[in-house]
Amino acid sequence: MLEIIFLGTGSAAPINDRNLSGTAVIRRGEIFLFDCGEGTQMQFRKAGLRPGKLRYILITHLHGDHLFGLPGLLTSLHMAGCHQQIELFGPVGIAEYIRFHQQLCQFTLGYPLAIHEICATTPAALWQTEEFHIEWQPLSHRIFTAGFALIEAARPGRFDVERADQLGVPNGPERGRLQRGESIILPNGRRVHPENVLGPPRPGLKLAYCLDTAPCAGAEKLAANADVLIADSTFPQADVEHAHATGHSTSGDAARLARTCGVQKLLLTHFSGRLRQEDLPALVEEARAIFPNSEAATDLARFVVAHRA
Repeated sequence: MLEIIFLGTGSAAPINDRNLSGTAVIRRGEIFLFDCGEGTQMQFRKAGLRPGKLRYILITHLHGDHLFGLPGLLTSLHMAGCHQQIELFGPVGIAEYIRFHQQLCQFTLGYPLAIHEICATTPAALWQTEEFHIEWQPLSHRIFTAGFALIEAARPGRFDVERADQLGVPNGPERGRLQRGESIILPNGRRVHPENVLGPPRPGLKLAYCLDTAPCAGAEKLAANADVLIADSTFPQADVEHAHATGHSTSGDAARLARTCGVQKLLLTHFSGRLRQEDLPALVEEARAIFPNSEAATDLARFVVAHRA
């Protein structure tokens, strides 16, 4: 299961009921933060998120509405007594940005901060663990911009209780070992392998994050078969020419991306300051006419993404 908390859903400049880009994703207690616009640390507190659980920060590009909250958040983590290592991913220049603030404001961090800079030649796989990996692709914006996908490893297949009974596997820890991928030996000497009692592997969850982009191949690669797509929806369809000229998407663009890529759920965000909250239902209707399972995010809204059956 993934829990998504939108800390800010606006673009360019904050308005009264909409902060700038920042999205927290909780997976097994660890927090992934996508973008960190101005005010993110206050929204982090309002959402009740625990600073000690933040492990990964992913910055799409170096425009201020996605970045200016980062120095404050990092220093607040220090003041909160955090000790965990933070993995920070962002375009080339983000390390210099952090060093500049540290030198100017003369602060140090009491926890390790590992900075991973992304450029055009960076391999698509940014980070790999046994449980998940993170990929990136270039997006189509006015400056170098990265989109991201958080992809869980495949889960074991369903346990076939009837087959286990037939093989004489006792009800107990032996069945748990088989579900974890271990072979066992029964009292009669028979060896039972996981594939004898498990169905085919089931895919893990996939989350795609594609903000500040016109429609492009990179977004399609990231969104392919995603369980949830968090997508740029800066403008309504009537402003499509302006959207593309400024490196953004419309609600219709986001919906077409979701439909083309086999996405399960679409969450619209990164709304222009020209759009008030009362304008969002019309954007959702534009998207749903193309991709029915579409919703508009609002600040501090939470969404849960569960594994498919």
